[in-house]
Parts: sequence; C-alpha cells; structure tokens
Amino acid sequence: MGLQDTPRANRPHIALLGKRNAGKSSLLNALTGQAKALVSSVPGTTADPVYQPFELRGVGPVVFLDTAGLDDDQGELGALRVEKTRQAMDKTDLALLVLTQAPREELDWLRQLQKKNIPTLLVWNKTDETPVPADLAREGVQGLSLVPVSAKTGQGIDALRQEIIRLLPDTFWERSITGDLTAPGDLVLLVMPQDIQAPKGRLILPQVQTIRELLDKKCSVLSCTADTLSQTLACCAAPPKLIITDSQVFPTVWAQKPPESLLTSFSILFAGYKGDIEAFWEGAKAIDQLTPQSHVLVAEACAHAPTEEDIGREKIPRLLRKRIGEELSFTFVRGNDFPQDLTPYDLVIHCGACMFNRRHVLHRIAQAQSQQVPICNYGIVLAHLTGILDKVCHA
Repeated sequence: MGLQDTPRANRPHIALLGKRNAGKSSLLNALTGQAKALVSSVPGTTADPVYQPFELRGVGPVVFLDTAGLDDDQGELGALRVEKTRQAMDKTDLALLVLTQAPREELDWLRQLQKKNIPTLLVWNKTDETPVPADLAREGVQGLSLVPVSAKTGQGIDALRQEIIRLLPDTFWERSITGDLTAPGDLVLLVMPQDIQAPKGRLILPQVQTIRELLDKKCSVLSCTADTLSQTLACCAAPPKLIITDSQVFPTVWAQKPPESLLTSFSILFAGYKGDIEAFWEGAKAIDQLTPQSHVLVAEACAHAPTEEDIGREKIPRLLRKRIGEELSFTFVRGNDFPQDLTPYDLVIHCGACMFNRRHVLHRIAQAQSQQVPICNYGIVLAHLTGILDKVCHA
C-alpha cells in the first residue's frame, strides 16, 4: 500500500467464500481485471485468507478476501484453513458465497453469515460449464437469488459489480473520527507521542487519519509533543476548540489545557470510530470492581514485538496493579488471536484497533457482551485511572 492509499482497515471488506475449486480466485481476478490471485485447477490452492486492496468502480477503495475452501478436508491442516476462513467472517462487510452446484455445506455457512447480519450475495460461477439449475434460478436459496457469472468468459461480472454496489452499506464512508466535536474553522491541537512506539521519521496511523479528516473538515490543525505543550498553547491567539492527546499523557495535558478547550484522546476517538463507545464507557465501570484475584485480558490489534514501555503490556498493567494489587493477573493477545471463551476474564481491555476494520471490533464487543464480560479500551481505561473520564469528551 502506497502513501496515497486508503488504509486497509478503513475499506469495506468483501469476502469470497465457497468450496475448493469453486473458482473464487478466478472470480477475484475477473472482478478486479487483474491477475491478483493465484489460480490453479488443484483444489486447496488458497490457504490463509489473502487480502487484496482494490479500487472498485462505483464503490471506491475496498478489500477483497480470497479464502480457503469451506470443504477443505486435508486433515489437521485442512481444518486449520477452514477455521481461518471462519475467522475471516468476523471482518467481512459483504460476503460473496460462490456456488458451482446445489448448496449443501454452504447452507451452514449461509446461516452463520445471516446470524452475524452480514449482507450476502450468492454467486453461481462457471455458467459457461454448468447453467444455474432451473429450481435454483426460480426459487433461489433461503430467499436469496443467485447472480450467474463466468469468471472465465467475463459473463455476468458487470452485473455482479452492480449487486456489490447495491448491497454495501450506503453509510460506510459517513463515519467520522471527530464527529460533531469539530466544525469548519475550528483550531484543533494534537498532542502526539514521539516515543519508542512511534517509529522515528513516521507518524502512527491514528494521527495520520485524524489529521486528514480535520483538514477535509476545513479545520486548522496544530501539532506538538507533550513536552512542548505550554509553548504551543502560548502561540495560540485563542484557545483550541479541541485538544486530542495521546492517552498516556492525559494528566499532563489536563493540567495545562485552557478551560475553554475540549479534551479527548486518539484512542477514545477510535473507540467510537471503530467500535461501540458506549459499550467501552460502560466497561470502564468494571475497573472499580476488580480484586487482586481478578484476571484481565489485554487485546492488541497490532502484531508488533512488545517494547519496554508498551502501553498494553507494561503501562496499563502497572497502573492497575498499583490500584488493585500486585496479584492482579493478565493475559495478552495480539493480532487475530482472541479467545472464543472470555468467561475466565473479569475485564477485556482492547487497543484503539486502528489496524482492524469496524466489523471486526464490533464482533469482539458482541462476543464479550454475549458472555457478560465487560470490555473497555486503552484510552478510556487510562482516563478512568487518572480520574478524568467524566471530563473528557467523545464523538
């Protein structure tokens, strides 16, 4: 992905699901007009889900997920591939369920997609070899009609693109990081970390995305680090309308901010942009119910190697143990690793999830809520622990 590209986590995720050799990879190549996916007549060519960013005409930037066959029965490795495909559904905004014969195993997957409220298109591929059976063409499957295509000849591909456009949520691109906290002409001050977790010479993704949105909203954007905050504020002719800070320096920024300025953090803003801010806010109440015998799960979207002062593995546990007791125990997971059973935990603390799409974060929130386990977010936890959660704002 280049510097001008939309981040993958901000694109609608379109998953191609189906049995081995149903032509999912060929269909992806036909949709994109490029040989992006490896194609072979050998069943099981695609193993782990393959993510392909693409500019889809009529939609804009999307991500296609080319997945392993739903019927992969090649022992333990095949079962692992199927499980990876199942996990990919948690990130899916629109599913293309590819058929080449009357559905059987696919029916179970269709029910799972419907249970997760994932819009689904049934695609009958290889119509150049096998036409859609008359009964399926007439009645469809579970109320869904089939789109007949041939990835080989290109027949029906334009019609499929139009169906994709029709089913993708109209509001996908309407979500805002800063919401109604800012308006054109506002001055917004960003207090940005320049520590070991912000690589030298680069800004981290939430900073870049926030700056871009504020510029699009015709705001004036001013940036500084925590140690130059007082000098930066002194340069302002009027107080900033909003100050957005790194959560780790909440107390420092709160002590220096003008009374007129609103205060929030990148992590809190992304809690609402990528997830359910009210669920995270409610989850913060569980912090006060923790005991030294409690068990906390910390989930981080990034799979980078932990640093010495990692916010999730070092700073938050240190603050919680100082308040609750040194016996408080933690489990840490990264990337796509996330336990199916959350009941052993008294609280889940999630990062800002800048590397996940919203569907993925909402799935994790729903999973926690269904098991009655409170879930919170790095920034909200830090605001609660520093005693200013009731003073900061969110979009």
